[in-house]
Amino acid sequence: MMQAKLSILMPAYNVANFIGEAISSVLSQSLREFEFVIVNDGSTDSTEEIIRSFNDDRIVLINQENKGIAVALNKGLEMAQANYVVRFDADDICYPHRLVKQYQFMEENPDYMVAGSSADYIDQSGGYVFTSYPNAYTDPEIKAVLKKTCPFIHSSVIYRKAAIIKHGGYNQHAHSFEDHLLWQTVLAEGKGINFHEPLIQVRLNPESITIDEQWRPKAFHVIKNSVIEANEITAEQGEQLLRIIHSQNNRQLKQSAYHSLLAKKFLWNNYQPQKARQNLDKVIAQNRLHWKSYCFYALSFLPKPVLQKGYRLLKPQAVYLTRQKQQHEQ
Repeated sequence: MMQAKLSILMPAYNVANFIGEAISSVLSQSLREFEFVIVNDGSTDSTEEIIRSFNDDRIVLINQENKGIAVALNKGLEMAQANYVVRFDADDICYPHRLVKQYQFMEENPDYMVAGSSADYIDQSGGYVFTSYPNAYTDPEIKAVLKKTCPFIHSSVIYRKAAIIKHGGYNQHAHSFEDHLLWQTVLAEGKGINFHEPLIQVRLNPESITIDEQWRPKAFHVIKNSVIEANEITAEQGEQLLRIIHSQNNRQLKQSAYHSLLAKKFLWNNYQPQKARQNLDKVIAQNRLHWKSYCFYALSFLPKPVLQKGYRLLKPQAVYLTRQKQQHEQ
């Protein structure tokens, strides 16, 4: 096997419907010298069988009991051989030149610890929904927002393995925001950046354990905000988070959160009011008392200029970032 310039790190749990496409997008990268570390986190479907169907000696398969994404990621980090680690999720898709662009940047900029990118979001069937631009691009911008919001799309990042290992890897108690907690510590000693160009497709998947945080109860947000502010988390807080997540781990809620998110994106980010209403119909059918859905339904009948003006008032930061992106492209 060739010397690996990169270690691609992918956790996988019950993603048989999508992992084949994800693996293919990595194996067809223009940069070829990598190892592909896949941690199968106790999948009960045909995920492992699909992984083994790929005959490529760059794939390193690790099987473990279901212990959660943070444990899976730390196990993969332990096994990774390259100096750079590229994160990727098993239901996403890499664009062909992702690896070479991120690798070249890290080689040329040794003071940078983490580099992420924008991402094109798709629905569970692969249809384009919208393009997500990070809420910060340069290192000063990233550090300015770090306490308020996670500045990276996790599956878009490349980072220096040594920097992550030095700080203990992913905290297994910070369920669903283990990456955000990690960036706070790592970026205290180095720089971060986001590329304007989308380098991946992120799939919105209703079967995912992670759901839109707007559907999380207040108790979840209170704990998370406290943890991010303190930059530390206790085992007890982790258990509280896990109980909340498990209580919401049901098909009806996940489907509702999924269709609600699609509806919002088809209003604010990719104006298609008919698609927004189609998704809202599915939310309301399962949650007739979800008042926000009725509000969005009413908004979907507004003309595009009126809706966008309201969006600029409600989300000035999002508009600012879009303008930044346009300026960089000119």
